[in-house]
Amino acid sequence: MKLVTFEAAGTERIGVAAGEGIIELSQASVPSDMVGLIAAWPKLEGEVRRYAANTKPHFAIAEVHLKAPVPRSSKILAIGLNYADHIKETGREKPARQVWFAKMSNAVNGPYDSIEIPRVSNDVDYEAEFVFVIGKKCRHVPKEKAHEVVFGYCAGNDVSVRDWQHASPQWILGKSFDTHAPFGPWIVTADEIADPHTLGIRCLVNGATRQNSNTRELVFNIYDQIAHLSEAMTLEPGDVIFTGTPGGVGAAMKPPGFLKPGDIVRVEIDKIGAIQSHVRSEGDSSIS
Repeated sequence: MKLVTFEAAGTERIGVAAGEGIIELSQASVPSDMVGLIAAWPKLEGEVRRYAANTKPHFAIAEVHLKAPVPRSSKILAIGLNYADHIKETGREKPARQVWFAKMSNAVNGPYDSIEIPRVSNDVDYEAEFVFVIGKKCRHVPKEKAHEVVFGYCAGNDVSVRDWQHASPQWILGKSFDTHAPFGPWIVTADEIADPHTLGIRCLVNGATRQNSNTRELVFNIYDQIAHLSEAMTLEPGDVIFTGTPGGVGAAMKPPGFLKPGDIVRVEIDKIGAIQSHVRSEGDSSIS
C-alpha cells in the first residue's frame, strides 16, 4: 500500500495512492494526519485496506499537491559514510561506528517541490537516499527484531550545502537548509518490500545518471541502524531515517558537479518510485 499526504483545495489530507489516483481517507474513520495514522496502524490497517479496496479514487494524482508523506516528524535522522563507494570517493576510512546527524524539520520538502540554492553558498549537492519510517514506539531493539518497527519506505534526497557542512565537525547546519530534505512520493508499507536490502538506487541530474547503486551495498543496513539508534533514544511512529548515499556525489567530481538553478534532480529507487525537484535560487528574505 502507498500512503500519501497531499493538499487539495487548500487543505492537507492523507490518502492511498492507487494507480494514477488518490483515495482520500477522511471518510474512513482514521486520524487526519500521517503520524496519527502510523501510530494507530496496528488497529486500523484492516479498515484502511477494506476502505481502499472498495472505494474509487477521489482525485487524480496530477491534480493535487503531494507533500512529504510525514510533514511533521518528531525526528529526522541521517547516517553518513554508509556506502563503500561513497566512503572511497571521500578519501575516508570505513567508520567503525555509525556516524549520525540530524536534519531539522524546516528542511522537509515535498517529493516534487523545488530545491533552493541559498544566498550564502553555491556548493549545493545531491545525495540519493533510501528512507524508512518508524512504525512503533521502541527502545533497545535487537537487530533480529528491528524489522518489526519499520512502517514503510520512501525515496529521499539528503541535499547538502558542502562548505557549511565541512565548516564544522557537526553537520547539522549544512544538512538543514530550507527545502533540503525532499522525500516521498509516498510511504510504501513494509509488507510490500520483501527485502529492503536488494533495491536499486539512482540519482539523475538533467537526465544524466550521477549515482547508481543498490541498497545491498549499505555498510550498516537498516536493522543495524535501528538497533544502534534505539540504544540512544526512543524511536517513535513517524520518525524519518535517511540511510546514507552511494558514490557519485557532485562534490567528488572534477570539477565539482554541484547543483545550479534550472537543474532537474531525480532520485529513483526500485519498488518505491521516484522524486524529482527543480532547482531554483532562494527567494527574497522575509520576516513575519
